[in-house]
Amino acid sequence: MVDDENQLAERVRAHEVAALAEYLSIKRKPLATYVERELGTALRRKVEVDDILQEVSVEAIRSLPDVDFGDRDVFSWLCQIAERRIIDAHRHFFGAKKRDAGREVPLGNAGGDSQHAGIIHLLAASMTTATQALSRGQKELHLLAALGKLSPEQREALRLRYVEGMPSKEIATRLGKTDGAIRVMLTRSLGQLQKLLDPEDAPRR
Repeated sequence: MVDDENQLAERVRAHEVAALAEYLSIKRKPLATYVERELGTALRRKVEVDDILQEVSVEAIRSLPDVDFGDRDVFSWLCQIAERRIIDAHRHFFGAKKRDAGREVPLGNAGGDSQHAGIIHLLAASMTTATQALSRGQKELHLLAALGKLSPEQREALRLRYVEGMPSKEIATRLGKTDGAIRVMLTRSLGQLQKLLDPEDAPRR
């Protein structure tokens, strides 16, 4: 088992996304233990361990092609990503006023979302159910890989809109853009993801 795990880690170090997905599944429990310990009592009331694990999964898959492991092992790299996500969560909940949940809006209200209903549901599920997304099937794995091809700003806009349910006007304020620009960004980002997931549906020239 140890040899298999070491071989899997070496494949991750060789930048194999499929190997990383399998490694995340195998290391889910120890990584969850690390995250729970580092969250602390106050932050644990605000954020779920699974939320941090999902962010770690997305960030790891996104950055894998360019990461230089050096002397670090794969698990230490994942813990480092988790630590950054925890710091971000702490800043979000204790460094700024929490958004009023009553201001959340249902999906599909802005930017022509209805034509991308399928991918929106997949996106929301994949970004809110932690590493279960990696174990359910290739569709979710492909989505995480596709998200890595978008810009950080695009990913953040999608997360705020379809995971947190934030209106486009609030996203515009958060990202320093106009409401119209955010609506266009959301529509184009969904279109990009749709093409990456279903290239056969992309317009043919």
